[in-house]
Amino acid sequence: MDHTNHVRLTAAELTLDVLEGATIYGADDHKVGTLDHVHGAGSGSTAVIDVGGFLGIGAKPVGVPLTDLEFMRDEDGDVHAVTTWTKDQLKEMPEHHH
Repeated sequence: MDHTNHVRLTAAELTLDVLEGATIYGADDHKVGTLDHVHGAGSGSTAVIDVGGFLGIGAKPVGVPLTDLEFMRDEDGDVHAVTTWTKDQLKEMPEHHH
């Protein structure tokens, strides 16, 4: 997926209502997971990404700094994010517990 024409979200748009459920694309530009929820507020927030599984079943939640994700909208207005993490790197992380 070519993200160059996608509109980056402004700081005001970075709300839980907008971000939760966003598809996350990795360093290899393949889908690596879905944003489940965010812990904390501001620059120290943690994004909890569901990685692996099928249709949310068997997915492993992992936490990464929210600042590791670049959120944007595509041509259809759908929110997604890009990160430098690969799916394999995320799968190797410890499971995030609430």
